[in-house]
Order: sequence, then C-alpha cells, then structure tokens
Amino acid sequence: MPTELNNTIAVAMSGGVDSSTVAAILRAQGHNLVGLTLQLWNQRRLAGHEGMPESVQGRCCSLDDVYDARAVAEQLGIPYYVVNQQERFEADVVKPFVSEYLAGRTPIPCTLCNNHLKFDQLLLTARQIGADRIATGHYARNRFDAARNRWILSRPADHTKDQTYFLFGLTQDQLSRTLFPLGEMEKPQVRQIASDSGLYVANKPDSQEICFIPGGDYNLFLKAYLEEQNEPMPDLSGELVTTTGEVIGHHQGIHSFTVGQRKGLGLTSHNPLYVLAIHPDSHQVTVGTDDDLLSNELIADRLNWISIPDLAQRESLRITAKIRHRHTPAPATLTGAGNGRVRAIFDEPQRAITPGQAAVFYQEDEVVGGGWITAA
Repeated sequence: MPTELNNTIAVAMSGGVDSSTVAAILRAQGHNLVGLTLQLWNQRRLAGHEGMPESVQGRCCSLDDVYDARAVAEQLGIPYYVVNQQERFEADVVKPFVSEYLAGRTPIPCTLCNNHLKFDQLLLTARQIGADRIATGHYARNRFDAARNRWILSRPADHTKDQTYFLFGLTQDQLSRTLFPLGEMEKPQVRQIASDSGLYVANKPDSQEICFIPGGDYNLFLKAYLEEQNEPMPDLSGELVTTTGEVIGHHQGIHSFTVGQRKGLGLTSHNPLYVLAIHPDSHQVTVGTDDDLLSNELIADRLNWISIPDLAQRESLRITAKIRHRHTPAPATLTGAGNGRVRAIFDEPQRAITPGQAAVFYQEDEVVGGGWITAA
C-alpha cells in the first residue's frame, strides 16, 4: 500500500528544459521543493590526452548544465544543492563500461547509471534533507495498482520520447517515491510551459552525448582512460572469420566492434558484411550478411520485475520485447531459462540482438520487467 508522504519533493535538476519544467510545474502547484544535481564526472578530466576534445558542449551533466540548474532554482526561489558522486559514478558506471567493452560486449551507461546510482542516491539524499519523494524529467508514467499491490511503470503519452527502456531497473520502493510529471505530455507542450514560466532554458537543445564519451568515440575514451589509470591497453587483436570459420582478415581489437556494425571492418566484399558475434576468449569476430544478423531469441539475466513479482509461477508469458532504445517492441514469448535467466522467443526474427544491451519486456504500455542480454 502507498505510504503517507510529506509535501516536500526533491527535483532532480539536470539543467535541461525537461527537469527545469518539472520544477516549474511542481512549484506552481504549491509543493515545497529542493533542487538536487548529481555531479558525476569531471568533464575536463581527460582533456589533455591525445585526441580528446577540449569542448564539452552538448554533453549531459556538464558544468554548464550545473550552472543552468542552479540559475533555474534561483529563478524559482527554491533551495539547491550539488551532490558529488564522482567516485561512485566511476566505480558503478565507468569501470563496468570499460570492462564490458574490453570483453566484447556493448553496455548502456545511461541504464547502468539509473539502475545503480541516480535513483538510489537521489532518494537517499532526498530523505536526508527531509523530502520523501523525488521528481525527474523522464518521459514515463507510474501508478499504484491496488489489485496487484504493485507500483506499475508505463510508457509515456509521447512514445517518441519514451525513456522506460532506461528505467527497467527501478525497484518498487523507488517507484513509490518517484514522480514523472512529464508522463502525460509531449515535448512541444513541455517547452511551451517552460517558456510561459519564463525559464531561460526553454529553448535549450537536448543533450545528445554520453557525459563521459566525447564525440561518441568509445575507442578514444578507452585508450585515454586506461592511460590515465596507468593500465596498458590489452592486446585484443584477432581474426575476422565467416560463419563457417574461414579466416578472411584480421582486426586490431574486439573493443572496436559491436554486433550489427558494418563500417570499419577493413574488408572488401561483393556484398555488405556486418559483425555477427564477438568472441572474447578467442578474440575472433564473426562477420556475415545482413540476413545473418537475424535471430529468433535471446537470453537475459540480472532481471528486475515490475508489473509482476517474477516469472517463477508461469510457464510462459506473452510480451513485447525491446532490445535497444530505438527498437520498436516486438511480440515474443517469455519463458524461464534456469539459473535466474529468461528466454524471449520472438514471433519474427530480430536484427542485431546484442550481448550487453538491455532487453525490456512490455505488455501494452506497462513495463513487465527487464534484464541484460547475455546471448542471442
């Protein structure tokens, strides 16, 4: 059952238009607010390393974003605090990201950050300052279902802005203490509210880059980070092979590839070739045609269930599954796969199912749960 909560809400303020609008909406509704920003990464930390850009524009959680969040809080007349979480961010997000990439998998740092740091730390800090709830600018919806005695996470009204894929790891306690005021809105409406509220960030562009990956160049970041840590880049070079095992080339490192990749293979072929699989033990990278990328099933582990307690009492469950952020949820049947894992068997083959990515399961707009893809 929902617990009785006080009227103080901590707003997670990123400095962007979405979270700023949330603060303006809740302030207009008469809530007592406190603005919180998590300082996660020193944007200039690797700037001196070879090839790393000096500019941090366009990246989320930058110093400019902190400045903007503070300015909006001052404009709205609410207390504002910056909480330094750089050490934990590095331990829980950056280092696992590096390890996964060096192991030939493709992690999602934003999901790791939400699952293991942001909501956990925001709620902890909120309680310390006397707020029982937090509000964020995510496009998602949540509600309590008395019949199931569970908090339910659902896709927002604006499916083009859906961020539930990054939120599948939220616990029942976290959902019970989180508000998503933008869940029923579309982006133009949000910008209009920001403009009507006089927020100078009303026309600020959305952040496009991962906060610690400038220019989206993962290889450049890996080299710079390992150099900073005085760790040598491991020799991950190996063979490029066909589905029959024929060696058709060599590569400089499995960390340079992701499933579905076409460019950068260094191969000449009459038909386009794509990365089909990455083998960390042998350092082989299997390549093939676009048709070879299609797969009917996946295995996922490290599961979190939201609309149901678990899958243990069910032989199977009809769902739609989303295998990456921009993927349209595809019809599938979910079954247990032993050892805390599940298998999703798709009605139609899906392209480039990638180990390391999240698989999120839906029934209509509700998030059933999700986990991390281990095999396709």
